[in-house]
Amino acid sequence: MDIPCSPKELFILKKIANAAAEMGLPCYAIGGFVRDKLLDRPTKDIDIVCVGNGIALAEKVAQSFIPVPQVNVFKNFGTAQLKTDDVEIEFVGARKESYSTYSRKPAVSAGNIKDDQDRRDFTINALAISLNQTDYGKLINPFSGLQHLEEKIIITPLAPDKTFSDDPLRMMRAIRFAAQLHFTIASETFASITKNAERIKIISKERIADELNKILLCNKPSIGFDLLYKSGLLQIIFPQMVALAGAEYIDGKGHKDNFYHTLQVVDNISEHTNDLWLRWAAVLHDIGKPPTKRFEEGHGWTFHGHEVIGGRMVPKIFAQLKLPQNEKMQFVKKLVELHLRPISLTKDNITDSAIRRLLFDAGEDFDALMTLCKADITSKNKQKVKRFIENFELVQQRCAQVEAKDHIRNWQPPVSGEIIMQTFNLSPSREVGIIKDAIRNAILDGVIPNDFDAAITFMHEKAKEVLKS
Repeated sequence: MDIPCSPKELFILKKIANAAAEMGLPCYAIGGFVRDKLLDRPTKDIDIVCVGNGIALAEKVAQSFIPVPQVNVFKNFGTAQLKTDDVEIEFVGARKESYSTYSRKPAVSAGNIKDDQDRRDFTINALAISLNQTDYGKLINPFSGLQHLEEKIIITPLAPDKTFSDDPLRMMRAIRFAAQLHFTIASETFASITKNAERIKIISKERIADELNKILLCNKPSIGFDLLYKSGLLQIIFPQMVALAGAEYIDGKGHKDNFYHTLQVVDNISEHTNDLWLRWAAVLHDIGKPPTKRFEEGHGWTFHGHEVIGGRMVPKIFAQLKLPQNEKMQFVKKLVELHLRPISLTKDNITDSAIRRLLFDAGEDFDALMTLCKADITSKNKQKVKRFIENFELVQQRCAQVEAKDHIRNWQPPVSGEIIMQTFNLSPSREVGIIKDAIRNAILDGVIPNDFDAAITFMHEKAKEVLKS
């Protein structure tokens, strides 16, 4: 075997080889599995291509395992999947593909291993390992993919214009692999991405979002986003982020480039969390700056209210990118809206009331918010960064003290709307909301303690005022 495999992987590959031999089908492991084994990267997927019926081979292989795993068949694509020992194996028959101008769905016909390698996106993904008895374990490397792995280069096996025109999603995949593997995209290949960027418009937004998420989950997402920007793809798929780019100067006063600031924040937060949605909050935390940018004489550039505007933009951006319109979006929206609040708490003479309000508004997402705020410190002045971090740590200590005393996080006022309605024989109404909000604000502001009896007393006092008319 020309690639290093674990005993479990060797066991699985032998079973596949034996089944293929019994059926008389030439068979190969191909693509990402081979690439990642050569790079010593962990993998739980094995792609198998055979010259013949891939679905039939999958069903034959499944019968060799005890217990027999379920085979998931996708007849429209001519593929089948099975899972064993936490390893997912996908089978497909070798094929040739041809594309029309307006679709990434190819016309497919049966082919041989060379045809199948020709249709692959990049040379490093066209590597194959023979599972045939005559040359079992031999590396089949028609496009110098092994050399490109060693040189850390992303390059297409065929002319890049054809590769990207046939399937424009490959442009984003090139950038994603560059970010994941810390490889360089060959100059001719990148020039072709720039030239063909408009072709991305024929790709579904769901597939684009999937690639964006994979880029965002890289160790250093800025690599991918910078390449998306420089290629012109980001301008098409996510123009609101591109609007952050550039610094403007008037009377010698300028503001930082908020695009590259955002990339630094994303990289910073990625050192501390793999949470995709917390990383999205980092991407979008300043998204409201372009529409709120103003130059004030004698003061300079301002972005007043950008957190509020940014929060309003989040649902629209999630809808545009086909990201989920659920609690994940609400989490990102909340963090965008709150990301400036902890900064104000680093100043002197901050009241317990202000701390309680932040704890209440952030709720169970307080720790995520503080992670975002720390990542938002991007000054090149190390002493300044150290001072800001220390200030935030003091805020966290203060918040922990107030929380231990008042138990505000994930808190609901001790008097509910139902109690107010029953006490005063009211139906759901504006008055009920006013009384309930007044009780909540009185507790948050420290006017009354956070207990039931005090809240009931305050409720009666407030009701006299609200219901007197």
